[in-house]
Amino acid sequence: MSQTPWLAHYDAGVPAELDFEEVSLSGFLDRTVQRFPERVAIAFMNRTLTYSELARDVDRLATGFRHLGVEPGTRVAIMLPNLPQTVIAYYAALAAGAEVVLTNPLYTQREVEHQWRDADVHLVVTADFLWAHTVEPIRRRLPVKHYILTSIPDYLRFPLSFLARWKLKRESPPKVAPFTEGDGVIGMRSLMARASGPPPKFHRSLDAIAVLQYTGGTTGPSKGAMLTHRNLSANVQQISAWFVGLQPGEEVLLVALPLFHVFGMTVGMNWAVECGATMALVANPRDAKGLAKTIEKRGVTIFPAVPAMFNALNQLEGIEGMDLRSVKYCFSGSAPIADEVLTRFEALTGARILEGFGMSESSPVTHVNPLQGERKVGSIGMPVSSTLAKIVDVDDPTRQLDIGEEGELLMRGPQVMEGYWKQPAESARALVDGWLLTGDLATMDADGYFRIVGRKKDMINCNGMKVYPDEVDNVLMAHPDILEAATIGVPDPRFTETVKSFVVLRPGTSLDAEGVRAYCAKNLAKYKCPRQVEFLDELPKSSVMKILRRELRDREIALLESPA
Repeated sequence: MSQTPWLAHYDAGVPAELDFEEVSLSGFLDRTVQRFPERVAIAFMNRTLTYSELARDVDRLATGFRHLGVEPGTRVAIMLPNLPQTVIAYYAALAAGAEVVLTNPLYTQREVEHQWRDADVHLVVTADFLWAHTVEPIRRRLPVKHYILTSIPDYLRFPLSFLARWKLKRESPPKVAPFTEGDGVIGMRSLMARASGPPPKFHRSLDAIAVLQYTGGTTGPSKGAMLTHRNLSANVQQISAWFVGLQPGEEVLLVALPLFHVFGMTVGMNWAVECGATMALVANPRDAKGLAKTIEKRGVTIFPAVPAMFNALNQLEGIEGMDLRSVKYCFSGSAPIADEVLTRFEALTGARILEGFGMSESSPVTHVNPLQGERKVGSIGMPVSSTLAKIVDVDDPTRQLDIGEEGELLMRGPQVMEGYWKQPAESARALVDGWLLTGDLATMDADGYFRIVGRKKDMINCNGMKVYPDEVDNVLMAHPDILEAATIGVPDPRFTETVKSFVVLRPGTSLDAEGVRAYCAKNLAKYKCPRQVEFLDELPKSSVMKILRRELRDREIALLESPA
């Protein structure tokens, strides 16, 4: 059996191995500015920035950072929604030689404190309202020396800059907030206006850390994956090599995935900069109407997303009357996409949805379906160039499994992290002989296409029989009345665990628990069928629209442990 059967199914022009350029993320920006100086780099509401204008503002902010003591190795945290300021701050920090810590704006004070103390953050760029609501109350417990504050409307043009500020003040809680400069606090516009002297241009080793990408913390406190300039540069080059035929300087990416998330950071921002694409920024990925309007207005050609975003667009009232035909390709990650969701979105747009896979620990892209070749819906596709993958025994990672056998997915390549920040024991568990143990359960078919069947931690044990929640959810979501589903294991003294499914119905439909169970019985072995079914108005989701099974699990455990 070939160890790399997927190579025979690569699109023409995609190499098995890449001859990687020795160029950093900052180097990509410099090169794109030279090639496409007047190309629109960022489009946000009524404002655009060309690549030359983006570089100008990056240089100003990087100079300001240097005046505040940022130097090679300094950690700079960025806690912002998708704004022009986010992109500027990211590349300015890299230009100043800093290591970027991307922080979820929805984090609680406890989560912010853990991340910034763990990373020993020196400087933070955040929004005025996040400063007021989240950061200022805990600032004395943080190692941070300087806070650079910006406001959502700062990069908008009049009159929207005025109208947006007026509207944001009236939200609950307000999305703009006054602040006073001094005591380590300075406005981003003030810092850039005061910056003088040539911008810093530190050419750090490609093996130096560029980003501390914190994991979601689903199995404990979040860990910082150490992604080097080489890791991130390699992954950008791997994506470019995969997308044969796309036109540098002509593509438009819809950047709705949060930039603090590794998928949004690499595919939505770093890759866009490398290929001279326009980043059409959307601050709220849950706003389906805003997504559709941006696609239509900006002529979006590439749309990285998660299944819930495609589903939301499919369900948007009046979507058939909107012109979304500019979209050519879509990346889909984080979870399998239902056949019906994929088929309807492709019919609306004429696009081709490519399911793929990645992790914070791998920069993130490791697998994608081919652009032109056979696409296997429900699979994550095949390893990208210069990437190896295999399926091993869950209890013995040294034993590689055969085609079709379920086991843990392992992978290796230049995009895989150096390890976890200040966690040598966790690093040793995750990286074994150069292979990254993903914690994902998967299979590989004879053509080298991989399919995720679940997470090791999500696997349900029903009297020794393995049940994978993703399989159950895929069956449920094929029901015409079911919009979304999430399945978990609930502790049960008789069966070790009981299968329980949470279901969201489509508007205007009617289905009861017995109907759900009867449908599953036709499509699943008896032990895989949910014994319990609960109907919800909405499933809990993360900031990147990923369904949070752990919240459902925690709720069930709390109910079981509560007094009767």
